[in-house]
Parts: sequence; C-alpha cells; structure tokens
Amino acid sequence: VVIVLQGRYAGKKAVIVKSFDEGTSERPYPHAIVAGIETYPLKVTKAMPKKKVAARSHVKPFIKAVNYSHLMPTRYSLELEEIKGAVSTETLKEPSQRIAAKKVVRASFQKRYVAGKNKWFFTKLRF
Repeated sequence: VVIVLQGRYAGKKAVIVKSFDEGTSERPYPHAIVAGIETYPLKVTKAMPKKKVAARSHVKPFIKAVNYSHLMPTRYSLELEEIKGAVSTETLKEPSQRIAAKKVVRASFQKRYVAGKNKWFFTKLRF
C-alpha cells in the first residue's frame, strides 16, 4: 500500500499493481501503475437501515500510472490477484478498457471492505 503525494489523487491510498523500475519508452522514468480509492466509504452505525449502509459502503476507485517520486510506501500490504489480471499498460490507454478495469477494481475493493478486511486501507487519511 502506498500514498499518492502529488496531483489529483494526493493523499489517497493506493495499491501498486505493476512497477516499472527502469521506465518504458513512453515514460522514461521509474513509475508504477496503481489502483487506489478516490472516494472512501462513509461511517456506518448499527442503527442505519441496510439500504443506507449499502449506499455509505460505496468505494470509488482510480487507476493511474504514477512516478515513484510521487509515491510514499507504507508498512501495510494488500494482495489482490484479480486486480493484477484486470489492469495493465494497455488498459490505461483505451478508455473503454479503463472503465472495465475500474469496475473490476471497484468490485474487489467493495468485497474487501464489506468483509471487514484491511480496515486501515479503507479509512480516509487524517492530516
């Protein structure tokens, strides 16, 4: 798990899907493809009805190629094999593939959140 430091998603938590230590021809710097949370789930209480709990448990993901210098690693880790299969460099180029990949990422994040796993990952950074 990393924290994005610069840009639109600054302060958001993300998972490294694929890393490029040497860079590529179009990105000649070390970078990583990350999948993270754009909108975190809201607080839920026992008194809330199921419909409201479902609405507040919504996770909005993002997929992005980020320079290593704009990422801060954390001590936490998150293993999601289904995300690695869905997200690649080709997915970032094609908008329709990107949308499909985001849906896969959203489903896996949602499943993790509802199951109560990786609690820290799904909480908003407070600073």
